[in-house]
Amino acid sequence: MILDMIQEWFKELLIDGIISNLTGMFDTLNTKVDEIAGEVSMTPAAWNSSIFNMIRNLSETVIVPITGIILTFVMCYELIQLIIEKNNLHDFDTWIFFKWIFKTFCVVLIVTNTWNIVMAAFDMAQNVVSQSAGGIISDAGIDISDVVGDLEIQLADWSVGALLGLWFQSVFVGLCTQILSICIFLVIYGRMIEVYLVISIGPIPFATMVNWEWGSTGQNYLRSLLALGFQAFLIMICVGIYAVLVEGISTSGDNISAAIWGCMGYTVLLCYTLFKTGSLAKSLFGAH
Repeated sequence: MILDMIQEWFKELLIDGIISNLTGMFDTLNTKVDEIAGEVSMTPAAWNSSIFNMIRNLSETVIVPITGIILTFVMCYELIQLIIEKNNLHDFDTWIFFKWIFKTFCVVLIVTNTWNIVMAAFDMAQNVVSQSAGGIISDAGIDISDVVGDLEIQLADWSVGALLGLWFQSVFVGLCTQILSICIFLVIYGRMIEVYLVISIGPIPFATMVNWEWGSTGQNYLRSLLALGFQAFLIMICVGIYAVLVEGISTSGDNISAAIWGCMGYTVLLCYTLFKTGSLAKSLFGAH
């Protein structure tokens, strides 16, 4: 009799623990997923104006003077190339100086408008993301409350061993959801920090744009800007796919264990694809 009472008390304790673990298990994760659309749709200036102003100030006071030196070297090298490319000065045309002046004018124009070019690239990407948000993003939250509703009655017929196993699973999955929430945070905020790092040195690669040998630096920089901008679009697609996948299992209460492991599996897949969006965007735009 006493053993039965202890067993019944232990079962009630496990059931309460399972219900407590399942209730709100995915709340933090849902919050992070919901924040993704808002975070990636922002331009660098809108995401954090204080960081943006600091980066711009550092770029204009530290990077621009260095850019002037690099620009002088690149254009002197360009002039030498223009002079000797016609049969080592044996076939010399004076019009090459006008060509050199035109190239110099173009590169100075590009360098002095670096921030306009950079912001235009991100404004274009942000416009694409905003227009696609309505068609891609749906409710990506995992609602486990439907499963919890009748679960207490179902668990009353379970053995102590089965309840203990489900309790350990709920604790482990709950811990994993917290870790996955941190992973999503790292992807979204890490991308924005990478954006600020890239735009901070914009004038230097732009200074090399018109030179035949050095121009690949500036071209690759421009491709990197586009890759970072459109990475947001790829992130939105990942969240949209995730929303469709979890929709089919969020109300599945026949097997609670399979439901929570399925939710966690799709969330792991989401984190993996989010980490891959950076390299995928760079490969699509040919940036390295």
